[in-house]
Amino acid sequence: MKAIVSALQRQGWPAQVVAVVSSNPNAQGLLWAQQQGLETRVVAQANYVTREACDQALAECIQGFDPHYVLLAGFMRILSEPFVRQFAGRLINIHPSLLPAFPGLKTHEQALAAGVQWHGCTVHFVTPQLDSGPIIGQAAVFVHPDDTPELLAARVLAAEHRLYPEVVSRLVQGHVCLSEAGKVSIGGEAPGAFVALSPAVYPAQLKVIKAGNEFSQ
Repeated sequence: MKAIVSALQRQGWPAQVVAVVSSNPNAQGLLWAQQQGLETRVVAQANYVTREACDQALAECIQGFDPHYVLLAGFMRILSEPFVRQFAGRLINIHPSLLPAFPGLKTHEQALAAGVQWHGCTVHFVTPQLDSGPIIGQAAVFVHPDDTPELLAARVLAAEHRLYPEVVSRLVQGHVCLSEAGKVSIGGEAPGAFVALSPAVYPAQLKVIKAGNEFSQ
């Protein structure tokens, strides 16, 4: 959340963060958002009898701000299908793997166990099926032979902080389109996501490409 807000302020996107909403009243991000002069709200599960009731209250809270996009950033709770369908096409999430590989939790442990050479993160539209929505963008990091889940997670997090603001910038500038068939196109190009290689891997060769899940050096 901080990376997105900071990029918006620094780069002057044609957008406004209308609110920061959390399920945790003690979230550090709430205090930071308030210090930036942003509206904040808390919708905590503990205040509702059912998950569905909490999601309904969350949806009503969000709708009150009339946002074009709802960005999930560290919101570690599975949202109900009615909530997801209400915000279809404007609900965005970031996941710490190169989807469709390693959905769900413990993605870094899964990557190391599988022996992959590349890991990373994915920004995607949210659908009722967990971690399966149309991909908007991905960033990849190389997996070192001596990596631990913690070391790998730290490099992926750094990639997330670069990728998510880049995706949001493209969204608010109208460069991302989602077809009725669930295909993403960026800037009028053919359907497909852009992939950013980690500058920690190729510092002189980093590119952002408009192509379908292909790496470029």
